[in-house]
Amino acid sequence: MAVSGDGRLHAVRIPDRHGYAVEFSPYKPSTLACATSQNYGISGCGTLVVLEQSEGGIAVRRSFDWTDALFDVTWSEISENIVVTSSGDGSLQLWDITKPQGPLQVFKEHTQEVYSVDWSQTRGEQLIVSGSWDHTVKLWDPSFGKPLCTFTGHENIIYSTIWSPHIPGCFASASGDQSLRIWDMKTPVSKVVIPAHQAEILSCDWCKYDQNLLVTGAVDCSLKGWDLRTVRQPVFELRGHNYAIRRVKFSPFHANIVASCSYDFTVRLWDFSKSSSLLETVNHHTEFVCGLDFSILTPGQIADCAWDETVKIYFPSCLSLP
Repeated sequence: MAVSGDGRLHAVRIPDRHGYAVEFSPYKPSTLACATSQNYGISGCGTLVVLEQSEGGIAVRRSFDWTDALFDVTWSEISENIVVTSSGDGSLQLWDITKPQGPLQVFKEHTQEVYSVDWSQTRGEQLIVSGSWDHTVKLWDPSFGKPLCTFTGHENIIYSTIWSPHIPGCFASASGDQSLRIWDMKTPVSKVVIPAHQAEILSCDWCKYDQNLLVTGAVDCSLKGWDLRTVRQPVFELRGHNYAIRRVKFSPFHANIVASCSYDFTVRLWDFSKSSSLLETVNHHTEFVCGLDFSILTPGQIADCAWDETVKIYFPSCLSLP
């Protein structure tokens, strides 16, 4: 069921599916993919939902069921029709969204839930990185069924694995062991280990304008910024959420803006260059907000998804409309 708003907000309800991750297509500004689960990801199946946005609202273009919960989604950087999801059964699924059958490939090497998956954006690489509750990160070439490498060192659940958009072969991971780690894919040992929070870290992201800057979001309700050239102290700390921060994203169009979503049902936008850093609180969900993304094709546009079975696309008032 699609619901249209006032031009600034469109929403769609996906019955009996709780949203974990949403990502805009890097090819088509109107297309999104959402990873969802039955029963809040505790039991039941998962569904990859492909959404299409128009002036009238959002509609479900196609959906694909999997036998276990889906926790994350990433678009291919080589084909506009390829999407990868990660699942509670320890597997990754590679889908062609134009074909109604099951996944093209299934990669299963993790031994527990896979909470994070990301496709490299740097030129010359076509690689996937995944992070799991089994404490490992795995590197995949989508043309092979086995991981190219397994990275160990984290001592707890890995919640987030994100490729650097600047540095080839470099990615970051965030974990329940309270650390942010930076990796070179050619080395199985982390090159930088940052004790970033005194709580589980549920998300991390790279700044699109500064190859040395990352942000982390944690169960302690804070966001922290980290400059890889000097990691002893955070370069910024943002507080305002009332419960754990589930996902953090840097803006692709504004160098100093970062967004976060939380178990407090809100999305918040921040300008970390200002002392009064909180720009806006978006409170339009009635359950945990788990998925969040900026469009890289439409300036100022954001999508989020929550456990209230809805996906919403909107322009926060603090960001200039295109």
